[in-house]
Amino acid sequence: MTEPLVLGIETSCDETAIGIVRGRTLLANVISSSVEEHARFGGVVPEIASRAHLEAIHSVLNRALADADVSLNDIDAFGVTAGPGLIGALLVGVSSASGLSLALNKPLYGVNHLSAHLAVDALNSDHQLSPAIGLLVSGGHSSILKVSDFASDVAVLGSTIDDAAGEAFDKIARILKLEFPGGPAIDRVAKEGDASAIDFPRGLTNDSDHLYDFSFSGLKTAVSRYLQKVPDAKVADVAASFQEAVVDVLLGKAIAAAKANGMEALIMAGGVAANSRLRQVAAERCQAAKIHLRTPPAALCTDNGAMVAALTSLAVSRGLPASSLGLEAQSSTGLEQVIWR
Repeated sequence: MTEPLVLGIETSCDETAIGIVRGRTLLANVISSSVEEHARFGGVVPEIASRAHLEAIHSVLNRALADADVSLNDIDAFGVTAGPGLIGALLVGVSSASGLSLALNKPLYGVNHLSAHLAVDALNSDHQLSPAIGLLVSGGHSSILKVSDFASDVAVLGSTIDDAAGEAFDKIARILKLEFPGGPAIDRVAKEGDASAIDFPRGLTNDSDHLYDFSFSGLKTAVSRYLQKVPDAKVADVAASFQEAVVDVLLGKAIAAAKANGMEALIMAGGVAANSRLRQVAAERCQAAKIHLRTPPAALCTDNGAMVAALTSLAVSRGLPASSLGLEAQSSTGLEQVIWR
């Protein structure tokens, strides 16, 4: 069977992204970000994001097709993030993908944004896609997932009960008067600091009722109160100590979940997975725990179309049915469905 040529569209937040894959081989990954338009507000403004998607989608599509050296008529199936995300932003992608599917009479797969992040693990590799624990860490999500099958069986073991890790990075960066987005800014500044300078709390680490859940709001408050007491604190030390607390909690719970579920692999994905300290400590701790760490290149950790195309390609290869005509976007959804029906 010829490997499917799949085009994936991602517009869940502030990146207008299209990826094209053939089977598990990445052919194109084009991203247009509107982050600079949101920076002065200190966060993503939904209306601005939606407008930016409308303005960028056509040119991003053309660039992706050119990079992959294919035409729309060559595409075997289309994939699109149908949720979760900002509803106006999602609708731009879903409407565009639906139009292409109808015009070209090709199947359309609405995919779950969370599962798509993990599916990047399949790209540009030939390793067996065996069951694994997924640590998904991004601006809107911090979850520990049990991945039995990328395209059909992903279960939530734990998630954030307040701020996601990426949100915490943004909020602390704002307190420290660093630029938006906060993740890369803190990652950069923390390299000059002492991660053991301040012992910030590790939320929910000893809570048996929330074994695999996360809470970062208390950490955010602790940093704010520390700065009130020590206004002349070294910014780099605060950033490094905060970052270390986040990394410690994320990996402690993820590795514990892998051991408890008998999983030999940990997949780390999402925008925060590009953090250099998280990647370094993850490699060290997984090696010590004899767990195989699988992490996508940093460029594929943030929202991108390649992840949508990758998940769609796996669904097509497994013979899963396409989504129904009239695919609806859902701003808030769990992992009850990986592929929309």
